[in-house]
Amino acid sequence: MKKNEIWRSYGTDYKDLTKRLLRQAGLAELLPSQDARIAIKPNLVTPSPAEFGGTTHTEVVAGIIEFLQERGFYDIIIAEGSWVGDRTEEAFEYCGYRNLARSYHVTLLDTQKEKGFTVDCGGEKLTICRCVKDWDFLINVPVLKGHCQTHITCALKNMKGLIPNSEKRRFHTMGLHRPIALLNTFLKPDFIVIDHICGDLSFEEGGNPVVRNCVMAATDPVLVDSFVCSLLKYRIEDVPYIRMAEKLGVGSSDLSSLHLITCEGTPYEDLPAQNLLDVSYAVDEFDSCSACYGVLIPALERLKEENLLEKLSVPVAIGQGHRKKTGKLGVGTCTHGFLTSIPGCPPKEDDIYLALKEYILKDS
Repeated sequence: MKKNEIWRSYGTDYKDLTKRLLRQAGLAELLPSQDARIAIKPNLVTPSPAEFGGTTHTEVVAGIIEFLQERGFYDIIIAEGSWVGDRTEEAFEYCGYRNLARSYHVTLLDTQKEKGFTVDCGGEKLTICRCVKDWDFLINVPVLKGHCQTHITCALKNMKGLIPNSEKRRFHTMGLHRPIALLNTFLKPDFIVIDHICGDLSFEEGGNPVVRNCVMAATDPVLVDSFVCSLLKYRIEDVPYIRMAEKLGVGSSDLSSLHLITCEGTPYEDLPAQNLLDVSYAVDEFDSCSACYGVLIPALERLKEENLLEKLSVPVAIGQGHRKKTGKLGVGTCTHGFLTSIPGCPPKEDDIYLALKEYILKDS
């Protein structure tokens, strides 16, 4: 496979579809010796079914494992760390990965429990989970989907699951885009398999899946994310970490040189442009984590649909930047010093919606 290629196949037998795609894309030619330890990194951001559009389908990972084992590779590990606020162990169980691991006799590794080590990433010190030192070949298996803060999430951002929770929090205080780009200067997947089966194009946790029944393969994460931008009708500039990663030498965003190869099936029509309700004017966001911000936005959208958001007298504070500060209205543990604070790390969407609705009605 060449760096400027993205291979894709369409169908509904996801496991066999994945195996055929890997064969056609030439993964076997890139694999190391058979005694190598191979890590598979899915996206299990939260304990939710893959059909909701937020997590990697087990069938895709099963296809990868069968492909490897049929070629004599048996030292295989599935490594992931859910976002802050959810437990990876629950995601492993609920998303079917525990049964998958038993069936294929592979190891599950919860990176939330891993110790970290500090490395230089493009001139910045970042903390990475220590387990990455033990791998010889990394297969990144992201979900093609939207993101409440960065518009899209796919190959580059999926590497965040390989850093400790404390570092995930720090990434948000660093501006999120720059540390994502820096992280990818050290964590470089050897192969990428993209789950484009039914990703939610609005939010990373899923809930509004858009079915495309597609699996893709590539080796350049920058090219992949640039292609995702084009599919979701975003400019590459709308997702700053893509250009940042390119300048750091991670890959190329040049879509004019992209060789898109369809192996089987008929491509769907273009994905719909994302016309999300603009509710950001009601938020005082300062270094918020994705898990917290991701439940606030849909709660605000529900209030907007009920013509209540316009009656909110003060913006809703959210994020680590509000720690030890005071104010009128906040969401999450970081705003516990505010007069009205909706608790949780992260809170539940329904709790935010009901609490804000009560606040608005009392204030009106």
